[in-house]
Amino acid sequence: MAGRINIPLDAIASRLNLQGRFDSVRSQNIQGRFANLKPVSEFFNLKQLSKPQNFGEVQNRVNYNLGYFASNYAVLFVMLSIYTLLTNWLLTFVILLVIGGMFAIGKLQGRDLDVGFFRATTAQLYTGLVVIAVPLAIIANPFSAALWLIGASGVTILGHAAFMEKPIESAFSEEAV
Repeated sequence: MAGRINIPLDAIASRLNLQGRFDSVRSQNIQGRFANLKPVSEFFNLKQLSKPQNFGEVQNRVNYNLGYFASNYAVLFVMLSIYTLLTNWLLTFVILLVIGGMFAIGKLQGRDLDVGFFRATTAQLYTGLVVIAVPLAIIANPFSAALWLIGASGVTILGHAAFMEKPIESAFSEEAV
């Protein structure tokens, strides 16, 4: 019998300081979330780009910038998601097929579909949708698309957060505390 492997998730989360990072994101609505978008000129300010001196400075910059540019990073993630769907037409088709099929079957409200010579129950329609959508989804390779999206978002967002200097005002406010 193999021994059980216990991964101390609490220790990892506390070490990376992730515990309260996303609490404000869950409590905000969409309008409030995007109300604090920073201007494009501030987000792409090349004068504030610099190489961090050490890993401590990288951590400091990432912690600050993830909070400061959170809405901009969310927009960037949405844009990369749209790009992913536009470059994988089969995956887009499968998603639309499943959504449309579920909507159409739901419109029947449990009644059978009766098209003249053909009659199908709701269970048969759902089964047909699965039989068509699953092989197409396997061919569309959604896992590859999701991994690409995670990688591209991570490199772009964490790269921006690590190389973007904190504003001078924030440095003075930290020293005053």
